[in-house]
Amino acid sequence: MLSAKSLFEEILDNDESFRLFCSIAASGETQGGWENGRIAALVPESQRALAPKIARHGADEDKHGRIFNALLKKRGLTPCEVPHETDYTMLLEKHGIGLAHEQLTSEQPLGEQDIITYLAHSRVTEQRASEQMDLLRKHFADHPDLGRAVKMISNDEDNHLAYCHEELLRFARAGHGRDIQRILRECAMAEIRIYRDVSLAVMDHMGRILGWPKAKARVLAAGIHGVYAYERAGGWRRMVSLEMPQRRDALGGPATSAAEFA
Repeated sequence: MLSAKSLFEEILDNDESFRLFCSIAASGETQGGWENGRIAALVPESQRALAPKIARHGADEDKHGRIFNALLKKRGLTPCEVPHETDYTMLLEKHGIGLAHEQLTSEQPLGEQDIITYLAHSRVTEQRASEQMDLLRKHFADHPDLGRAVKMISNDEDNHLAYCHEELLRFARAGHGRDIQRILRECAMAEIRIYRDVSLAVMDHMGRILGWPKAKARVLAAGIHGVYAYERAGGWRRMVSLEMPQRRDALGGPATSAAEFA
């Protein structure tokens, strides 16, 4: 029977598919770490209290990249080049989601609206990350090689999502509620489309590596299109709602270390 667990097990058991999986994950996390680090450095004076939390967010993402690379190293593998069509982070930026690299590589301080855009973008993408890691945690928390990594990253992603909720609610109370909802909806509608396209591309690459028959590839593609149809019809709303999280000040402390995975 084709299930999420059996699919992940097949990918993880093959060196080349595992190499691609970890390379894609490491690349996206490392890029996210850099982006958050630059945003932290460019926070406007009116929002300087946010800088340590944004820096913590970036440190967590960078740590995740190191963890995925360490998992590769443990199996005697090296990262591979990430195919353009599977680069979720880059494709989001290309479609105008988040802050552009040109803005982050300058030394011009960001404005308050930029910070709201960053938080709204993060709220949407962290919803996806939290759900994906929750799925992996459900099936692989006790895995001898992946368990610790999955649990640590999943906890971090839940913290990131809680932080986005809390900070966006703070901005909403300050009078930015309408802008926040507009940006969240725009981000969510773009993200679900990009996630569909990236998922199809990743499954195509995995299918060629693992030699999947055409019938299996068609079933998986149909499943991805089905998820998109659900999200397009209304599932996107879970990505734009805001509620005060149980985890308050989730990024208020220092980032945990990835030393145990080195």
